[in-house]
Amino acid sequence: MRAVRAAYLAALIQGLGVTWPVLSGLLLFKASLGAIVGVIEGWGVWQGVYFAYITGLTIGYGDLAPRQALTQLLAVVIGFSGAVLTGLVAALAVKAIQAVPRPSSDNA
Repeated sequence: MRAVRAAYLAALIQGLGVTWPVLSGLLLFKASLGAIVGVIEGWGVWQGVYFAYITGLTIGYGDLAPRQALTQLLAVVIGFSGAVLTGLVAALAVKAIQAVPRPSSDNA
């Protein structure tokens, strides 16, 4: 069982290494949009970044809600980028699972 976990973790880390430029770009894109929303709405940069990640992860506490048309549009873009980020991480996890060697079922 330990070997299976180690193989999974190694494959996941390898996948993260390959896709890190895309992942980091998405994270930076989301943080930048959140900062812009925060400044426009008067929340501040860090509250905007917080809003972007809560919205992008589809948690959406509702403690911050954009009121202007531009920031509402940006919130939709943040939501879609969160879906892309979540899909990419899920795909990496599935690919890592597929990379784990399966025990043979031959008993002979």
